[in-house]
Amino acid sequence: MRKQRRAAASRVTASVSRASVKKQKPKAAKRSLSARTGRAIAAKAPVAVKEPAPPPPPAPRKPAFYEALAIYETGVRALQRHDFQVGADNFRNVILRYPDERELVERARLYLQVCERETARRPPTPENPPDAMFAATVALNAGDADAAMAHLGRALERTPNSDHAHYIMAVALTEKGEPDSALRHLRHAIGLNPDNRLNALRDPDLQALRDLSAFRDLVDDGDALPGRRARSRR
Repeated sequence: MRKQRRAAASRVTASVSRASVKKQKPKAAKRSLSARTGRAIAAKAPVAVKEPAPPPPPAPRKPAFYEALAIYETGVRALQRHDFQVGADNFRNVILRYPDERELVERARLYLQVCERETARRPPTPENPPDAMFAATVALNAGDADAAMAHLGRALERTPNSDHAHYIMAVALTEKGEPDSALRHLRHAIGLNPDNRLNALRDPDLQALRDLSAFRDLVDDGDALPGRRARSRR
């Protein structure tokens, strides 16, 4: 009898245990489903992207930069008109006086090398007006109007009343395409020496001025007789 009671009690206990297990399984399933749903929502959530900060504004230039730039540009203009000595002087000033302006200093060094190379190739600058005018004539014949004007500028500084220097300057300016300045120097040349009027009429280097009324008014004079011989500038 006791054995039968114990067997019945064992069957009841086992039945209760199985029922408890069955009831607990849905809870585990619910937790697993919740975890999967949470991961799916997290995967779909947009990711916040932090935009980069804007770059800082450029630092304002110092006054020394603009001073160095002005000297540098003066040197470049001198180089363009083949005044290599003046260009070299300006580039040296940039290098020596503004070493902190590295970009300008590097460019100035390059152009200084060009100026020094060209200066070494050329003969020394004429020291007196006749030599300067001769050098200007040689430069004009070589097609270098800029070099001719540089020589003539030095000659006119010492002899401002040289009609020959004014006349050659008129030719150089004509070749440069500056008729107004050319006529101004030609007017000086004729005023200092009326023979230059006939020279101008016959000079093929002044052909570009022939159609200008100012040129015709300048050379149209009774003293300019066709039979007179023009002086050569070469």
